[in-house]
Amino acid sequence: MPVRNRHGDCISRNSCCHSGLPVPLGKDKYPLGVCGVKLMVSACLLGENCKYNGGNNQNQKVMDLLADNEIVPICPEVLGGLPTPREPAELRQGEVVTRDGSSVDLEFRMGAQKCLQIAMREQPNMIILQSRSPSCGVKQHYDGTFSGKLTDGPGVTADLLRKSGFRVIDVEDL
Repeated sequence: MPVRNRHGDCISRNSCCHSGLPVPLGKDKYPLGVCGVKLMVSACLLGENCKYNGGNNQNQKVMDLLADNEIVPICPEVLGGLPTPREPAELRQGEVVTRDGSSVDLEFRMGAQKCLQIAMREQPNMIILQSRSPSCGVKQHYDGTFSGKLTDGPGVTADLLRKSGFRVIDVEDL
């Protein structure tokens, strides 16, 4: 059954990952001094199984933020209509393609647009995204050769959100 945020946007095809997990922490344990704000976060970082391989990228620093902040989870790929699991995709010369060269650029860009709509409605103080993703990579992404080689530059969602004026950070910078 799809998981939906409080406005009815489908964020995942799996069950909610963070119900009941908040744990009170001391102020010194909040990355970047984040406490009492609205954060938009890649759903995979919250333990949601929405990665291309059906897994997640649960991150303890992000999980620690659940206690005292409003969290708006997003998965651009799922919002763009892609299934979980799905073929791996990378950015190649500005287009998102799968290993066999099939374009999934439209789905990635539709997902990015839906994330922008959510961000415009929710007005998060900060957006925390998964590293190196063709959608969410903030500083780098894989180069499209499917060889593990990285190239500088953002993924499609990170790029759109940043160009729209939102504060976007890479999870590795927490």
